[in-house]
Order: sequence, then C-alpha cells, then structure tokens
Amino acid sequence: MNPDLDALQPYPFERLAALKADLTPPADLAHRPLTIGEPQHAPYQAALDALVRHQHDFARYPAIAGLPELRQAIADWASSRFGLDGLDAERQVLPVNGTREAIFAFVQACLDRSRPARVAVPNPFYQIYEGAALLAGGTPLYLDCRADNDFRPDFSAVDADTWRQVQLVFLCSPGNPTGAVTPIEEFQQLIALADEHDFIIASDECYSELYLDEQAPPPGLLQAAAAMGRHDYHRCLVFHSLSKRSNLPGLRSGFVAGDAELISRFRRYRTYHGCAMALPIQQASIAAWSDEAHVRDNRDAYRAKFAAVTEILAPVMDFPAPEASFYLWPAVPDGDDAAFTRRLYAEAHVSVLPGSYMGRTGSDGTNPGAGRLRLALVDELAPTREAAERIRDLLARG
Repeated sequence: MNPDLDALQPYPFERLAALKADLTPPADLAHRPLTIGEPQHAPYQAALDALVRHQHDFARYPAIAGLPELRQAIADWASSRFGLDGLDAERQVLPVNGTREAIFAFVQACLDRSRPARVAVPNPFYQIYEGAALLAGGTPLYLDCRADNDFRPDFSAVDADTWRQVQLVFLCSPGNPTGAVTPIEEFQQLIALADEHDFIIASDECYSELYLDEQAPPPGLLQAAAAMGRHDYHRCLVFHSLSKRSNLPGLRSGFVAGDAELISRFRRYRTYHGCAMALPIQQASIAAWSDEAHVRDNRDAYRAKFAAVTEILAPVMDFPAPEASFYLWPAVPDGDDAAFTRRLYAEAHVSVLPGSYMGRTGSDGTNPGAGRLRLALVDELAPTREAAERIRDLLARG
C-alpha cells in the first residue's frame, strides 16, 4: 500500500465520535447535531424532476467533458454571477462529481514530485486539502487564520524562499469553518504572487451563494482576475458545487473553471481517473444552474437562522460577525473546545465540532482552531434555534 497513507490524520468526525463514545446524553432531549455541513433544506425540486425524466440515460456512458448544454449552463451562470466577460464553455469549464472529489483529484494531477512541492492551505481548513497534498507527495504549508487578520490567511507573512517551493495554494472563500470572505484585493495580491513565484491558485468557492447581505455577494477568484484584465485566468481555477447552493449534497455535482491549459490537462487526467458525471445527474444540474429563485429563497432561510442564533448566542459567546457560509465560529469561554464539546453533548444532547480538530499546529506553535467551535446551522429554523438555546442555557449554568 502507498506509505503516504500513514501520514493521513483521522478525519474530524472520527475524532468527534471517539470523544463522545463514553458519554450518555439526556434521553428526554432530542439530539440536535450542529456538526456535519450537510444542508437539511428541501432540495431543488426541478432538479429532482429532471433526474427522474432522464433516468433512462443511466443506460448510457457519459463523456468526461460533460454535455455541451451543461458546460454552457455553468458558463452562463458563472459569467453572470461574477461579472465575467464570457467564460469559454468548451475550454474553461469542466463538470465534476462535487468539489470534494475534484479538489482531491486535481492535486494528484498538478503536483510535480521531481521538485519541492509545498501546498499552502488555510489553517484551520477542510481536511481534503491536506490529505490530497500528502497522497500526491506534497507537503502542506499551513497559513494560520486568526482573529487579528479577520480569520483569513496572511500571504505577506510567507517569505520568498518558501513561496519558491509552493506549487499550489488553496483558498476557501467563504471560509470553512470561519465563514470569512476574501476581499477581491487579496485575491489579486495572491495572483501577483503566483505570477512572481509560478504557482497555481485553487479557490474553493462552494459556499459562495450562501451570504447574508443580498447586495454584497462574495467575490471570486475569476472575478478578481477579470478585473485585472486577465480573461485567460492564467494559473487560476475555481471549484463550485450544487450541494450548498441548491441543497443537493447527494447529487455530487459541481464544476471546475478557469485557466484553459489547466482544465485541458486535468481533463486528460480524468479520462484515466474514470469519473464522468452520469447523464441524468447532468440534466438535473442544468436545471439547478439555470435557476436563481430557489437560491434566493435558500439564502432567506439561512438569514433567518443566523438572526435567531446570533440573538441567542451573542450575549454569551464571542464570534466573528457572520458574512457567508452556514457556519458560526464561536470561542469557548474557558478555551477548552474538546471539554466543552463533551459537556454539551452529555448535558444538553447537542453535538458540535471542536475547532482544534480542523486545525494544525501553526508557525507560532499553537493550533488556530483551538478554543473555538464550528457550529453548522444546516437544519431547519426551529431545531437550530433550540440547539442554540441549549448552548446558552448550559453556559448560564456555569
């Protein structure tokens, strides 16, 4: 077996299960999980209808590149959403089976093992970035996301010698777990660094459509490149998904877009990888990317939850003002996120994820996720509000 498998750390939810294994929660309280970022809102019905209408196409092999109609629907959506001067559906778009699969596969395709292969990741982070880097023979470079930088990576803290070893930089905006949004100026700062040091930027934007201010959608990497006059999106790729946008996590449908040369080489890799999207799923995806009304309704539902939970928890917990995604990132009053997670489950039957499980020890010898919790506000309003009230009441008991 590949010896790099031994470098993989346990997944956060494995660690969480072990942390709670010896606990017995109150039987009279229904479990309120705020752990996994799996949307519980109703999936977009028109996509489900398209899936049924085209179910006979499960009898056909799909092409790796996807249907031209799907690529065009994606290109049209991305161009409209991010103000792009057109996105070439043939050369700059590739449908994929969700961002998780595509992120992992892209790292395997892009790293050059014949020279130093650092992969810069935000810290704390979505663990696929790290695992993909390790299994591709790379070395993660953790960029701490702390309160003094609004929970975003500080690119200026990386010296030139280190940048020369970096082959790939991951961004996640809006961020998981922090919810932080990268300003367009920081995207452009990173593009300039990529020009100087010759690395690829991979921007995970799967939460981009869940934002609280309808008049201020989060910017994206391709938008930043286009604003610089770079419509070839050189060195830039973005990853988008229908999981959060359309409440379709089980559909496993997303896309990669950007630099045509990177897309071409990644498509070649995927020909051997054997991961084409099933044709009925492509038809469902066309329906979802072609409609915005259901996405606005989805944002309204998240706004209501954020307002309710913020009103309940802001007096007793410190957390950054939510901008986007469906996470809260509160600090634990006594600083011990694992102990608080155990107590919350044992006394209130609420499950949360310790922030330290999503981070690694950083440049200053500390874990930037320690002392915080990731709360995933994915359920409907009533159970989410109840979970927040239980957290508040637990804190009131001291």
